[in-house]
Amino acid sequence: MQRRSFLKQAGLGAVASTAIAAPVFAQSNPKISWKMTSTYGPSLPPLFTTAQAFCKMVEEASDGNFSIRLYPAGEIVPGFGVMDAVGNRTVECGQTASYYYYGKDPSFCFDTAVPFGLNARQMDAWMYEGDGMKLMRELFAPRHIINFPLGNTGTQMGGWYRKEIKTIEDLKGLKMRTAGFAGEVLSRMGVVPQQVPPGDIYPSLEKGTLDAVEFVGPVDDEKLGFHKVAKYYYYPGWWEGGAQVSLYVNDTAYNELPKQYQSLIDTATRAAGSRMVANYDAHNPAALRRLIAAGAVLKAFPRDVMDASFKTSNELYKEFCDKNAMFKKIYDNYMGFRDGVVPWFRVAEGAYDNYLGIALASQKK
Repeated sequence: MQRRSFLKQAGLGAVASTAIAAPVFAQSNPKISWKMTSTYGPSLPPLFTTAQAFCKMVEEASDGNFSIRLYPAGEIVPGFGVMDAVGNRTVECGQTASYYYYGKDPSFCFDTAVPFGLNARQMDAWMYEGDGMKLMRELFAPRHIINFPLGNTGTQMGGWYRKEIKTIEDLKGLKMRTAGFAGEVLSRMGVVPQQVPPGDIYPSLEKGTLDAVEFVGPVDDEKLGFHKVAKYYYYPGWWEGGAQVSLYVNDTAYNELPKQYQSLIDTATRAAGSRMVANYDAHNPAALRRLIAAGAVLKAFPRDVMDASFKTSNELYKEFCDKNAMFKKIYDNYMGFRDGVVPWFRVAEGAYDNYLGIALASQKK
């Protein structure tokens, strides 16, 4: 009897504790509503749904007390206006890729991707276990922005071309939709970079105003229909070994948040970002097969093109390091990390992937 009485009392105690804890939790989580803008929109599902997932996670985890309303590109500010909009608190936060702001400072590219840089897993390692986050926070601080990684596309493709690229000479005079760091490298190799909004790329390719375009990879490229007007699909996108997407948060708005909401942003960006990588990894293979079935001709960049790109990228890195102290500080750390992890990936990941690819191909013969 005593044992039954004890269990009954313990059960009631547990219920009572829950009832008491709930209002205390609610009181410690004030009602806060934010606006979030994005560089992207619904036409690019893996990117935009990542932002949607982040907002949903924050709202659900806070029991509806912390809500973030997401606006696609153009509804509040243009797609490439995210940095300024967050910095001046037109919105509290925004989703973008930092290499779009190459014109403000090429150092921002390290927050997304740079030529012959880190792949997606290596980027995560640098950001979270290396000095990446510390350096990026230092870089963004004067802009009144606190940055958080919000996913990665993985290694991107090298783009769509109306004609075959057989040698480095075939790049000369090529009108290509590209910009930023990649555009600077390619321009030195004879390419004529063009900045064209996503909605104008297809008609520009179709009319011949553009000869080539680099965008993301099979999932996004298929939706935009590039294979219908430029059949040669090249790989790899050496300028985006792993393109990280970011969440920008206005520093004043962030510092006004309760600590639990600050922690929630960190947790939700990691969770939503992980889903983005999984989305691309799961759906790119089937999308690539469909593109090939629809007539796309898959080609690897010739070795002389890759070698020239590597050489030109390193020359440009030196120029930026010589004139931009912050760029050099980040570059030395980033490339030091890259040089330390690539041999390991080559021994383990690379050897495994290469063997398995060969073995599976042989098995099908």
